[in-house]
Amino acid sequence: MIKRFVVILSAVVMLSGCEDGLNFFTVEQDIQFGQQMDESILANPQEYNVLSRSGHPVAYEHIERIMSTLLQADDLKYAQTFPWQVRIIQDDNVLNAFAAPGGYMYFYTGLIKYLDNEAQFAGVMAHEMAHADRRHSTQMLTGQYGFSLLLSMALGDNPSQLEQIAAELAMGLGNLKYSRTNEYEADEYGVKYLYSTGYHARELAGFFEKLESGEAGHTPEFLSTHPSPDNRIQQIEATWQSLGGATGELYVDRYTQFKNSLP
Repeated sequence: MIKRFVVILSAVVMLSGCEDGLNFFTVEQDIQFGQQMDESILANPQEYNVLSRSGHPVAYEHIERIMSTLLQADDLKYAQTFPWQVRIIQDDNVLNAFAAPGGYMYFYTGLIKYLDNEAQFAGVMAHEMAHADRRHSTQMLTGQYGFSLLLSMALGDNPSQLEQIAAELAMGLGNLKYSRTNEYEADEYGVKYLYSTGYHARELAGFFEKLESGEAGHTPEFLSTHPSPDNRIQQIEATWQSLGGATGELYVDRYTQFKNSLP
């Protein structure tokens, strides 16, 4: 027992110093959580009215093309590891998007129709993609469950605990609130993804400026689950300038076609 406890403590030390921050979960468990959450969402059409690919092939061609472009970004760690899927939720009154662990991403039609160009939308997707790729959800769970979770996993106690955690996370999927550090990191890497794939990376700040302007007529759900823009706009612009400040593509006409393909 003492030897096993030493091994556990050694694991904690190694995890504490890892690049992604303290995370007791494996990459495989990120994928497992994402799959379970996706199943929960599809099984709850009253709350998540997910548009089918077969019924809306053109809309999915557009959104999956954007995702495929961003997956070519230089700074993605798990581009070839996560299953990366995207779904469109029909609700024109909701301005929101969220990501589950393992690269499962969800975008409401209200948000898609609200934005002005493809670079702005790609900025939102890049931000959510960064949450998944930087493994923020399971970092958040690590902070919530702490050392007791690692200990029970290492000792093989309570084998249903992972399923319980996945179910709890699925219930609050659309209301995930990351730490301010996680949000700033998602902004930073979102800009990097955009920049390396040719989109106008400054448009991620343009998206926040549009939200802050009050054009929506109410507080968007995105701002209720993410910190208010405050100095995020300045930090996004600083990251963009640090990369060279090149003006990328907006793809206004192509984005209009995407919006027109939605019901």
